[in-house]
Amino acid sequence: MSISLDRRYADRLEDFQHRHPFLVDLAMAMALMGCVVLGSVLTLPGAEPPGQGKVGVAVMGVSCLALLKHRTHPRAALVVTVVCTGVAITMGYLLTPLLLAPIMAALYWLATLTDRDTTRVYGLTTIAAMTLAAVFSDSMDHLSLLLRTIGPVFWLLLPLAAGRGTQIRRAYLKSVQARAEHAERTREEEARLRVTEERMRIARDLHDVVAHHLALANAQAGTAAHLTRIDPEQAHRILTDLTGTTSSALRELKATVGVLRRPDDPEAPLAPTPGLDRLPELTAACESAGLTVTVTTEGAPGPLDPGVDLTAYRIVQEALTNVSKHAAVDAARIRLAYAESHLTITVSDDGTPRPQGSPASGRGFGLIGMRERAQSVGGCLRAGHRPEGGFEVTTDLPLRTRPRTPAPEVLDQTP
Repeated sequence: MSISLDRRYADRLEDFQHRHPFLVDLAMAMALMGCVVLGSVLTLPGAEPPGQGKVGVAVMGVSCLALLKHRTHPRAALVVTVVCTGVAITMGYLLTPLLLAPIMAALYWLATLTDRDTTRVYGLTTIAAMTLAAVFSDSMDHLSLLLRTIGPVFWLLLPLAAGRGTQIRRAYLKSVQARAEHAERTREEEARLRVTEERMRIARDLHDVVAHHLALANAQAGTAAHLTRIDPEQAHRILTDLTGTTSSALRELKATVGVLRRPDDPEAPLAPTPGLDRLPELTAACESAGLTVTVTTEGAPGPLDPGVDLTAYRIVQEALTNVSKHAAVDAARIRLAYAESHLTITVSDDGTPRPQGSPASGRGFGLIGMRERAQSVGGCLRAGHRPEGGFEVTTDLPLRTRPRTPAPEVLDQTP
């Protein structure tokens, strides 16, 4: 408790010193002047006081006034105080801690405001000068050589140590503040990064839901319009499937947008996260739009992490959407190859790219989104034209989510 109070008072004093530096320096000069006046009347027992009292006090007053410039010129202030104190000693004044007070203050500020080398050079020079002055001073003849040497060295080392400690404390506080500011910036950058990643995830989900279901709905509507006159029953079945497609799109869109709810919004029942178990529904919807999908499974299907399962489903969904939109073909193949630690998914077709002028042609964010999804769970994705014709999308996903690793850049070749 006492330590915290002392630290709080020290912080308040330092804050006042920063706000009113001249008042603090003037009060310090006046206090040192009082010490000098008191020290000028002290003598050893049996010794005569110097007869030049006013002159000595005036000289020491100059040293106290010089300390008013210690903030901007700490070296010059120390030199002036040393010279004035040396003059006072030669005039016969006794070298006491009171007479050394201006030099001690100058040494403290020098150690606080300058670097270590400067403090060492000026400090040792000052100590040596004052020690020699004490050794050869007539006012200290009654003392032994040891006492005349130890006294100045001890008293002048104190402000150097105190100033060095203050400098270390200020450097420590500055480093703590810098670390706090860095942590704050890092926290803000991390929050922005998370927001960006969440926006990208939502954008991918919206793209997958809207692009897939609208492409199917467009294909189903076109097929139904074509069969209305020649096969009304088949057209009716396709329109029934169209209703299911739009309903599924609305459910998934509601589930995706549900993450944007505020915490105080009423909870609404959301659809379960899709996975490979819904692959039959996906292929059935594609077949109602005129695209026959063949699914082949190799190896023993293993359990997938929810994130990997969702990623696999979305990649297959987007790949089939691209086949329906961009390839002039009515069949596609899905190959699921399960290994011990990973799953390889291949979606291929034998079609040719649609003409660029057709409504279904164009370039979008499908391949980009699929690659980002694969990388987000530690997998990779390749896409491009097949040598024998058609287009193929191959992704390799771990059965368990692992940290994201940069995947090699592969040129997107959207048909």
